[in-house]
Amino acid sequence: MPDWPAVLAFCAAALVLIVVPGPSVLFTIGRALALGRTAGIVSVAGNTLGTFVLASAAALGVGAIIAASEVAFTIIKLAGAGYLVFLGIQAIMHRKRTGQNATDDAPQPLRRVFAQATIVGVTNPKTLAFFVAVLPQFASAGGAWPIPLQLELFAVIFCVIAFVSDSVWALVAAGARRWFGSSPRRLEVLTATGGAMMIGLGGVLAFARRT
Repeated sequence: MPDWPAVLAFCAAALVLIVVPGPSVLFTIGRALALGRTAGIVSVAGNTLGTFVLASAAALGVGAIIAASEVAFTIIKLAGAGYLVFLGIQAIMHRKRTGQNATDDAPQPLRRVFAQATIVGVTNPKTLAFFVAVLPQFASAGGAWPIPLQLELFAVIFCVIAFVSDSVWALVAAGARRWFGSSPRRLEVLTATGGAMMIGLGGVLAFARRT
């Protein structure tokens, strides 16, 4: 059995970190504003999967190796930042198409939306740094479970909390989008705003540090 006091302490720490708007929340809001409710929730699911991959890598020790390597960390950082900028530009370029479909979610293939969000999640350097620095602090060497298994449990807990919290943000943002949908012009502006948020987020992550 896991060390339940440590689990509860991690839940509290994870909840505080997740609820406070950060890269994942900004990405979720940007996608929901640009693409609508369904795509927003699918984006949350894809981003959560990418987060779980990073957490699992940290649990297995791979994350620590990457975070310790300036070259590997920089490659992941720039790849994730560049991809966010690309998605933001795409949203801005297609804003008129979104405005023409004001009453419905943007006609994006959900598989593509999910894959895009997964890539964003797995290339988020801030998430990687968090898991490498914070997860081990809640593991107990004398616990009944091996440390990698304890870390994997923390990863699952973090992703469940993140999925629920980010889904709420997606629904709120999508609700605003539908309200703006009464005016195709306003929806175009809102979609462009979502794209600009993703571009800005990409710029912020491009300068992320390992610590």
